[in-house]
Amino acid sequence: MTAHGEPTKISFGERAQRALRTTYVQLFVSYLLIFIVISGVSLGYVGWTTRHIFDTQITETISQEVNVLAERYQEGGMRRLVSAIERRGRQTGSFLYLLIDARGDSVAGNSILRLSLLEQSPGWLEARFQWPDDRADVERLAKVRVFILPTGSRLFVGRDLEERSRLMSAIWRARALSMGFVLALGGLGTFWVARRILRRINAIAHTSAAIMAGNLSERLPISDMTDEFDRLAIHLNQMLDRIGELMVGLRELSDNVAHDLRTPLTRLRVSAEDALATAKTPEELRVALHRGIEESDKLIKVFDALLMIAQAESGQLIATMEPVRLDDIARDFAELYEPVAEEAGFTLSLGPMENVTCRANRALIGQALANLIENALKYGKSAAGQKHEIVIGLEADEREARLYVADHGPGIPESLSERVVERFSRLDRSRSEPGFGLGLSLVSAIARQQSGRLVLENNQPGLKAVLVLPLAARDTLRHGKP
Repeated sequence: MTAHGEPTKISFGERAQRALRTTYVQLFVSYLLIFIVISGVSLGYVGWTTRHIFDTQITETISQEVNVLAERYQEGGMRRLVSAIERRGRQTGSFLYLLIDARGDSVAGNSILRLSLLEQSPGWLEARFQWPDDRADVERLAKVRVFILPTGSRLFVGRDLEERSRLMSAIWRARALSMGFVLALGGLGTFWVARRILRRINAIAHTSAAIMAGNLSERLPISDMTDEFDRLAIHLNQMLDRIGELMVGLRELSDNVAHDLRTPLTRLRVSAEDALATAKTPEELRVALHRGIEESDKLIKVFDALLMIAQAESGQLIATMEPVRLDDIARDFAELYEPVAEEAGFTLSLGPMENVTCRANRALIGQALANLIENALKYGKSAAGQKHEIVIGLEADEREARLYVADHGPGIPESLSERVVERFSRLDRSRSEPGFGLGLSLVSAIARQQSGRLVLENNQPGLKAVLVLPLAARDTLRHGKP
C-alpha cells in the first residue's frame, strides 16, 4: 500500500519471481524437465541404435560386394575386374563403383566421386558423389570403401545413403511428434500430480491454522487412498488427540490442585493465626508449630508424588532400570507392612509367588507396590463380621509378570476403573478419607514408564490391583513355587 492507501503496483517481473518461488510452479517445472530429459534420452537412443544398425547392414553389404569383385580380380586380373564393374554397375541398385588408374584417370565405374587425393587412402569413409544422369547441382552421400590394387589403381565400392537419410528424417519427425505428445501428456500429468499434492498440503495447512487459532477439535482430513499423506494425517490426528487429552488433564489437574490443596493450606493458616492469637505459653506454641509441620509434610508429599508422576511419564528414570527380583520386592514389602496391617485390623499374607527377574527400576516398583498396599489398607475393609485380608501375589508366564495386591473391600466399579487412575481423582466425593487421590495415578505412571500397565480387576468381592510388567523370554527365571 502507498502512503495514500492505494495498492502498490507489482511489476510483471516481480509477479513472475513470486510465481517461480511457489511450490506448485517448482513441482510443475521439475517434473516437466524430468519428462523431457527422459523422453529425449530414450528417443535419442532409439535414433542412434537405428542408425547404427543401418550402418552395420550397409557395411556388411559393401564388404560382400567387395569380396565378389576380389574373386573376379583373382580370376582374371584387371580385365575381369573391369568387366565385372561395368556389368554390375549397369544393374539397378544403389551400389556405386569407381576404378581409377595410378595416374588418377577413370577406368570404369558408374558414378562420379568428390574426393581429394588425401581421402583416397585405404579404408572406410563417407563421400559426396553424383550419378551420371544427375544435375550438376545435385550431390549425394555414400559410404565408401577404398582399395589400392597391386598395380597402383584404386577401387572405390560404396552404397548410396539416401535410404538412411530418409529413414533418419522419418525418425526425427517421429521423435519431434513424440516429444510433443510427451510434453502435452507430461504437462497434464504434472499439473494433476502437483495440484493433488498441494491440495493435500493446503488442507493440512488450513487445519493447522484453525488449530492454532484455538479450535482444538479440528482434525486433518483422511481420504480412502491410505497413502503417505493419509498416514501422516492419522499420526498427526493421534498426536492432536493426545495433546487434547493432556490439555483436559492439565485443566482437571489445575482444578483439583486448587480444590484439594486449598483445605490443608487453610488449616495451616488457621493454625498459625490461632497460635498467634491464643497461645500463652511456649508449649502451646510448640504444639501449634507441630500441627503446621504436619500439614506442611502432607503438602510436600503431594508435590513429591506429582514430581514422581511427571518424572515417570517423561521417561527420565529409564536410565536407572536394572535386573530386579520381583518376588524379593514382594516379600520385603509384605514383611514391612505386616505390622501396619495388623494395627489396622488386617491380615496381610503372601499368595502364589513365582521367582521372576525383570528389568525395571527397583525403587519405582517398590513405590508402586507400597501405594497399592496403602490403598488396600485404606479402602479394603470387608463387610461387617468378615475378616479383613490383604494378599500380595506374583504370577508370570513367558511374556509378562503380574504383581498384585488383592483385598475384599467394596472394590471399584468397572465403569470407573479408568477414572480412578487420574490425578486427584477420588471415589469418595465427601473427602472423608485422608489422601489426595494420587496413589493409583502414580502406580499407573510407573507401570507405563516400565512399559507395563496397571489393571484393576474384580476380586469378587473386593479389588485386585495388578501391576503388569513385560518380560523377555531370557529374563524370566521360573524355578517353581517356593
